[in-house]
Amino acid sequence: MKVAIVCDSFKESLSALEVAGEIEAGFRDIFPDADFVKLPAADGGEGTSEAIVSGTGGRLVRHIVTGPLSTPVEAFFGITGDGKTAIIEMAASSGLELVPEEQRDPLGATTRGVGELLLAAMDEGCNHIIIGLGGSATNDGGAGFAQALGISLKDGDGLELKPGGAALARIAAIEMAGLDSRLAGITLEVACDVDNPLLGPEGASSVFGPQKGATPEHVRTLDLALSRYAAQITADLGRDIATIPGAGAAGGLGAALLAFTDAKLRPGVDIVMEALALESVLTDADLVITGEGRIDGQTVRGKTPVGVARVARRLGKPVIAIAGSLGAGVDKVHAAGIDAVFGTVQRPCTLSEALTESRESVRRTARNVAMAISLGGKMADRLPG
Repeated sequence: MKVAIVCDSFKESLSALEVAGEIEAGFRDIFPDADFVKLPAADGGEGTSEAIVSGTGGRLVRHIVTGPLSTPVEAFFGITGDGKTAIIEMAASSGLELVPEEQRDPLGATTRGVGELLLAAMDEGCNHIIIGLGGSATNDGGAGFAQALGISLKDGDGLELKPGGAALARIAAIEMAGLDSRLAGITLEVACDVDNPLLGPEGASSVFGPQKGATPEHVRTLDLALSRYAAQITADLGRDIATIPGAGAAGGLGAALLAFTDAKLRPGVDIVMEALALESVLTDADLVITGEGRIDGQTVRGKTPVGVARVARRLGKPVIAIAGSLGAGVDKVHAAGIDAVFGTVQRPCTLSEALTESRESVRRTARNVAMAISLGGKMADRLPG
């Protein structure tokens, strides 16, 4: 029997590869001679770089860039084993986790570091670049990203705009002459799992701004500034990006990617599964096991387990999911290709206890799943006919 184990991380407790290792250990107790293939996965968010790097035999590159508060931070990006593709998680340079809660500044935070990572990836010779959106501390419409690439954003006096979304209220001109010419030869894919527009009640400022410390007054200020920014993009570049689904992702970084590059926004899980060549991994598998920290009704909206199941279903492979916890609407995943779902928390406990015991819990659950499969086989032999 060949078992393919393709899991996301269990946030705050186990990495994707650690989860896969514990599942293998549990299964080996029952099926010691089985062939196991482990592949860490992700859906375009946190852990995507590590997953693709691990799955392709690549490497991580660390680089000092401009952080969200315009101070230097050590960020990273991944490069696949063939050296052709770079994977950038925007949160690595402009993420909320880089900013202490009391220092969050949605008016002034910048995405410049994302652009600097893109430049560094091109310096490494990569001609295919994946950017994962999400987890941002910023609401600058990707203005800092654009400026890092050589685009000039000027106010009415001809001065370069300062960092942050609030400064966009003064934008009067966009000059593209300084844009790094290497971008013309780059295939740029953007892992984007939200469909929010840039502006309005469902836009970047209104929906995501409060998570980054924005008050109601800040939200109004930022939405007006982004509206001015979008109008300038239309006037100078002829691109109307304000209402495009995904333009509001990552504080409007989606809008900058659509406005200033030829990037394609796609579901993150699809990009990752293709980068991992998952279909070829699953072709000769007898069983596919997937999972992540929580599986619920939201899992069907582009999370890793459903992405794995979609590929497995095309190949006619059975899929079992193992999760740290199961939430409301979990039954929706069955229609998406997951045949059975198991939670690992098996007693009343605190979150801290669940995280501490996660390694043992995953292994125990995997062993029980394997035993159930084994017993099913034995019972099938005894059934008449």
